[in-house]
Amino acid sequence: MTAFLKQLHILKTNAGTSTGNIWIKSKGETIVSYSPADGKEIGRITATDKASYDKVMEKAQEAFLEWRNWPAPKRGEIVRQIGEALRVNKAALGQLVSYEMGKSLQEGLGEVQEMIDICDFAVGLSRQLHGLTMHSERPGHRMYEQYHPLGIVGVISAFNFPVAVWSWNSMLAWVCGDVCVWKASEKTPLCAVACQHIVQQVFKKNSVPEGVSCIITGGREVGEWMSKDARMPLVSATGSTRMGKAVAASVAERLGRSLLELGGNNAVIVSQDADLGIAITAAVFGAVGTAGQRCTTTRRLIIHEKVYNKFKGMLVNAYAQLKIGSPMNEKNHVGPLIDKDAVRMYLDAIEKCKAEGGQFIVEGGVLKGKGYESGCYVKPCIAEVKNHYQIVQHETFAPILYIMKYKTIDEAIRMQNDVPQGLSSAIITNNLRESEKFLSHAGSDCGIANVNIGTSGAEIGGAFGGEKETGGGRESGSDAWKVYMRRQTNTINFTDKLPLAQGIKFNL
Repeated sequence: MTAFLKQLHILKTNAGTSTGNIWIKSKGETIVSYSPADGKEIGRITATDKASYDKVMEKAQEAFLEWRNWPAPKRGEIVRQIGEALRVNKAALGQLVSYEMGKSLQEGLGEVQEMIDICDFAVGLSRQLHGLTMHSERPGHRMYEQYHPLGIVGVISAFNFPVAVWSWNSMLAWVCGDVCVWKASEKTPLCAVACQHIVQQVFKKNSVPEGVSCIITGGREVGEWMSKDARMPLVSATGSTRMGKAVAASVAERLGRSLLELGGNNAVIVSQDADLGIAITAAVFGAVGTAGQRCTTTRRLIIHEKVYNKFKGMLVNAYAQLKIGSPMNEKNHVGPLIDKDAVRMYLDAIEKCKAEGGQFIVEGGVLKGKGYESGCYVKPCIAEVKNHYQIVQHETFAPILYIMKYKTIDEAIRMQNDVPQGLSSAIITNNLRESEKFLSHAGSDCGIANVNIGTSGAEIGGAFGGEKETGGGRESGSDAWKVYMRRQTNTINFTDKLPLAQGIKFNL
C-alpha cells in the first residue's frame, strides 16, 4: 500500500502549507487522514495558521507580478508539462485518490485522467484568449476588448473530487496568468500534497516563480480568511449549498467575485419511449457511483407510469448484483462513504424518508464484518416517494435513490424542476418531441441537461455548473476561462482631432 505513497513523496510529510518548492512550518492543529476503505491512518498534516496564511498570500502576490508577464503560450507549455507529469504519476495518484477518498479505483484513475484532459484543453486555450473588435461611431477610432489576468485565485475544493476540481480551476487560471491558492478538503489533504509535489517538480525545472501554486490546509476558519481577503479577487468554492452561501456573502461584501459549484438534486426522467437498457445503466451508475457522493449523483428517478413496474423490477435486480467492498478492488462497484459522519447522515435520511411515508423496495443499512471494519460501508437503497417530501427536496450525499411516477412529459419536467437545486438532469427517451421539449426553454432548468445519458460523467470540453442553489458557477470547458480574467474595453484615436461620442460638441 505504501508504494504509491512513496512515489508521491507523502509517506512522512506533515506540512500542509506550501508556496511551491517551499513548505512552510505552521502552528496549526494536526489533521489526521484516515482511509475510509480500511479505517487506517494514512498520514498527518499540520493545518495552516494565520501567520502562515499571510506568508502564502504575500508570496502569491509577488509571483503574480512576474507570472502575468509570461506570454500565455509559454504558460500553456508549463501546463502541458504538468499534463505529462500526471500521465507518469496517473497510477499512483489514482490509487491515492481511491484510498484516501474511498471512490473505486476505476473512478480514482478516471479522476486523474480528467486532470490530464483539462491540461490538454488549457494548452490549446493558451493561444486563444481572445477578445473582440468593434466599429466605433467616431471616424479614425478603433475599438476592441481584451482580457487580463485577475490576480490570486482562491480554490476551495471538496473531498469527493479531491484533485480534479482543483485542476479545472488551476490549469485555466494559470494559462490566464493568475496564481492559485488551494484549500483542499481537510478530509483528503494528502491528495493536495501529492499534487503539489508533482507540480513543483515541473515548476522548478522551468524556473516558474515561487508562489504560482500554493496550498493551505484547514477547516472553516481558513475558508473564511480566503472569503474575506481583498487580496483574492476570485474565490472558487465547491461544496454544500450552506457553505456556498457563506462564501458568497463574505466575498460579495468586499465586492469580490465568487465561482460557486454547490449541491445537486439530480433527476433522470424515464419515458415510456425509453430504451430501458440504457436507462438502467444510466440510473444505477448515476445513483451508486462514488457511493452517491457526487454533486451529479442521480438522486431521483421520475418514471412513466406505463413502464414504472417493469423498470422498478429491473432496478431491484440490478441492485442485487452490486458488489460492495474495498475501492482498491476493481471488481467492486461501490466503496465506502467518506467517514462515519456521512454514515450518520445516510441513516438519518433513511429514517426521515420512512417517517414521511417513503416505502423502501431495496433496504439500506450499514455493513459489518470482515472487510467493513472502517464502519463506512453502507447498502445502496431505493425508496418509492413523492417529490414534495422534505427529505427528497434536500441533497443527501449517500447512495439513496428516490423513485416516483409521472403521467405526462409536462408533469415530469415540473417534477424535475421542483427542487431548490439545479445542477444536472437527464431524460431517457427515443421520442424526438420529448427530448427537444426537455432541452427547450420550457424544459429542464438545470445547468446540465442530457438526453439518453445519465446525470454524471460530464466531459471537460463543456462548461460545468448549475443554477438556483447550485450557485450559478461555470468551470472547465467552453468559455469558462473568462471568469478567471478581467475584461477591458479599449478605444484608440489615430487622428489629430478629438470627436466626442454621441455627437457632443465641446468647443474651447
